[in-house]
Amino acid sequence: MDSTLLTDNWQQVCQQVVQASKQAGHEATDNVTLLAVSKTKPAEMVATLAKQGQRDFGENYLQEAIEKIATLKNQPEGEEIVWHYIGSIQRNKTRDIAEHFDWVQTLERDIIAKRLNDQRPDNMAPLNVLIQIDIDDENSKSGCRPEELSELIGTAKSYERLQLRGLMIIPAKDDTDAFARTQQLFESIKQQHPELLAWDTLSMGMSDDMADAIANGSTMVRVGTAIFGARE
Repeated sequence: MDSTLLTDNWQQVCQQVVQASKQAGHEATDNVTLLAVSKTKPAEMVATLAKQGQRDFGENYLQEAIEKIATLKNQPEGEEIVWHYIGSIQRNKTRDIAEHFDWVQTLERDIIAKRLNDQRPDNMAPLNVLIQIDIDDENSKSGCRPEELSELIGTAKSYERLQLRGLMIIPAKDDTDAFARTQQLFESIKQQHPELLAWDTLSMGMSDDMADAIANGSTMVRVGTAIFGARE
């Protein structure tokens, strides 16, 4: 994909986010973050969008992501990249994730939270963390069960190198009210845990359903194909 088409795609998605925000009645359209999912795409494409103003990029594949992060670590002022890890987390991945990323969106177990905390370098800001929720209660899907959420928050909030920011979901395609249920869960946690001062992020919605997600309170949408084209 050439840079002109890539930029056009990105601008179109940005406009869709703005439009969905207005339809949802948000007073400010900048309260929904566009996360550009750049997995399998080269660093050059990321750099092109960073130059246009895109800041947040999501990666699933750790080794591929680390190579991109190294390639793009010296971005010009104003084009700095915020890296989000959105893949599954095994124990042997936690050190690399803790050392390279700004955000993790797929926390689901305390043992992973503890390892990320212990392995986060002291010279880096606390790692922003979203807890992935299995909102559909599907055994085959990653995520913390809703009934297990309070216990996980109770332990993870004490980790000084982590900053709990909110929730992330990947709902089943036929679950029409998953977004609404997740928003209710997000708000209930905010009320139950007023000490979570940075609890402000609800990551839900992708290319096909981001307008519905934004209407139900999403503050971050994860879009890959509509920006970058089909995966390699």
